[in-house]
Amino acid sequence: MSKRENDSVSIKDLMSFFIKENKLEKGFQKIHIEEAWKKLMGTGVSSYTTEVKLQNGTLIVRLNSSVLREELNYGKEKIVRMINEEMKEEVVKKIMLV
Repeated sequence: MSKRENDSVSIKDLMSFFIKENKLEKGFQKIHIEEAWKKLMGTGVSSYTTEVKLQNGTLIVRLNSSVLREELNYGKEKIVRMINEEMKEEVVKKIMLV
């Protein structure tokens, strides 16, 4: 019988390796960006949000309230900064509210 080696690897490291090896980062970023939007904006804004999409560094958020869209336009830079902090990397360069 052969002995087992006692090298332990955390699941987090293993998942990170798997994601990088299979080039799945962009897909996971899209999922995490939607979760970050809901977490940071809260249920009030999320209820008026119909779509959150990341495309070439631009976060495209579709809202069904023109009043909310106009109000969020004033804080675009802060929203970008908050989302990038939540994602722990600079994923979003600009935001479009449509």
